[in-house]
Amino acid sequence: MNKEDQVLMGFRDLYNKLVWLNKDKMEESLKGYKPSEVHCIEYIERNVDSNVTKLAESFYMTRGAISKLTQKLIQKGLIESYQKSDNKKEIYFRLTEQGKVIYKIHEDLHKEFQERDKVVFEQVTAAQFDSMLSFVEKYNRHLEAEIKKKGIEMKSE
Repeated sequence: MNKEDQVLMGFRDLYNKLVWLNKDKMEESLKGYKPSEVHCIEYIERNVDSNVTKLAESFYMTRGAISKLTQKLIQKGLIESYQKSDNKKEIYFRLTEQGKVIYKIHEDLHKEFQERDKVVFEQVTAAQFDSMLSFVEKYNRHLEAEIKKKGIEMKSE
């Protein structure tokens, strides 16, 4: 196996272990909520004036799928829609008090997991972090370009 394969397998393995380790606690603490719902709540809380288009772009989902997801969250009382007085056409979302509770539970779990894993990150030098971040940014830009190409190909079909 070449180094490229080792890196990609390493990322996959790390991700799968993280998901497996965190899964039981996440499911127990956020019972009744799907991961997509929780991540949508997280996005809305962290991004002012979230709308269907921004959510779809962020999650690489169709606007129709995001519309269904946001409708579920509205029905569950976790988010509410609003419009700005200067733009009655666009619909935005914000968390309700109940949505903020779910957001806080999720954030607290992430902090707990970060604390658990801190022992590893404390051993990483600034130069190592810079190197890893540089690689992640380059690879991310490449994948975004590939996604854009695919989007253009799909539109021309």
